[in-house]
Amino acid sequence: MKLAICGAAGRMGQSIIAIVKDDSEVQISGAFEFEGSKAIGTGSPIILPVTDLEKILKNTDVLIDFTNPESTLKNLSFAVKQKVSVVIGTTGFSKEQKKKICEVSKVIPIVFSPNMSVGVNILFKLIEEVAKKNPDYDIEIVELHHNKKKDSPSGTAAKLAEVAAYSIDKDIKDVVVYGRHSANSARKKNEIGILSVRAGDIVGDHTVYFVGSGERIELTHRAHSRDTFAVGAIRAAKWVVGKKFGLYDMFDVLSLK
Repeated sequence: MKLAICGAAGRMGQSIIAIVKDDSEVQISGAFEFEGSKAIGTGSPIILPVTDLEKILKNTDVLIDFTNPESTLKNLSFAVKQKVSVVIGTTGFSKEQKKKICEVSKVIPIVFSPNMSVGVNILFKLIEEVAKKNPDYDIEIVELHHNKKKDSPSGTAAKLAEVAAYSIDKDIKDVVVYGRHSANSARKKNEIGILSVRAGDIVGDHTVYFVGSGERIELTHRAHSRDTFAVGAIRAAKWVVGKKFGLYDMFDVLSLK
């Protein structure tokens, strides 16, 4: 399987490249960064400007994209032209940008997930089950990431809140609260709170609290290395090859649905 990587100089891109080198089933057809990046011309494989992406995609099976929302949408347009499958690990998309991804998935197969970790996706499933069994418990989410992370809350925390809200028959936009800073911040019924911590080199911690009278349930996932996300992205790439057009997620890849 031939794989192109966008965001190749980033933390996730470098993790994917390192793992692919030890995988006999996969080879890299091209590694890309934005035009003008200092990383262009460096590395192994040599990092190319994204302007060369369309040409390389002619000889590629899957594009893995860990860039930013605007760049991802541009890269998707090249994938559509060449009918290449795509794995999107980028986070921070707006509602309108997500709609555009849905439109593109009517032409090519796309695996789109805020977190490619096998463990995190099992956590999503557990949150669904616990929320359904305890719909009256207070739900709070705390996420920790490194101090260079741009989006807040994390895409994973947002997805955890979305899963919890759906599981108790609520619309996420009606119940989510991002942090609390107020003279009157007493918790309202059915709120789902998300609190973000940015510090040091934390790869990613997520804890969901279900708190009732006299007890609480805490479900936590801690990523020790970005390799867990890279392994999941490569697994998704292998899975999506040959699939019909459509929008998939890691639940599809891991048969959790």
